[in-house]
Amino acid sequence: MKTDDFISLLASGVEPVDRHAVPKRFSIAVLIGAVGATLIMMMALGIRRDLAEVAVTPIFWAKVALPLCLMIGSLWMTTRLARPGGTTGGSGWAVAAPIVAVWVAAVYVLMAAPDGARLAIVLGKTWRVCPLAIAMLSIPGLIAVFWALRGLAPTRPVLTGAAGGLLAGSTATLAYCLHCPEMGIPFWGAWYLLGMLVPTVVGALLGPRLLRW
Repeated sequence: MKTDDFISLLASGVEPVDRHAVPKRFSIAVLIGAVGATLIMMMALGIRRDLAEVAVTPIFWAKVALPLCLMIGSLWMTTRLARPGGTTGGSGWAVAAPIVAVWVAAVYVLMAAPDGARLAIVLGKTWRVCPLAIAMLSIPGLIAVFWALRGLAPTRPVLTGAAGGLLAGSTATLAYCLHCPEMGIPFWGAWYLLGMLVPTVVGALLGPRLLRW
């Protein structure tokens, strides 16, 4: 076979790549994760009864801001890593910034609290169930994010899987905020982040197995 004929054979049937494939797939994944987490939360846990009252307070929106900022940062990171040779770029700072901010605020709150009350502020009333609930709510999002990633071409499977797990976990935490009665910043800085860490670690472990070309 001549070289020109071989090239023509290789080029036959090639379709143009959809430039919007990444945002399309992740739009679907985030939507599935958010809807799935919300439905599970409503059926298994229930929405807090005083949500309408606390929703007008700044502290409630500060609570929501933590997982929302992490969701935006991890979505940015995951979409960058979903491309061949992709790097985290500035998305690493976008993930780190809200964590540092909530920890700084938590330290300030604990320093201002009486010595005997600090542990109770960190533990709150639901520390035993909070991380497990967030991990449970992240399952639909984790499945959806890995579906999105498997249709793309990540070349750093561990980091990509971890970023995808954080995306699922932060999306689940947003839904969990509609149930969680805790309003203390130190609680969020400990148990919310621990809950989001679970799918992040799971994603890092699954990445090399499920995202291999």
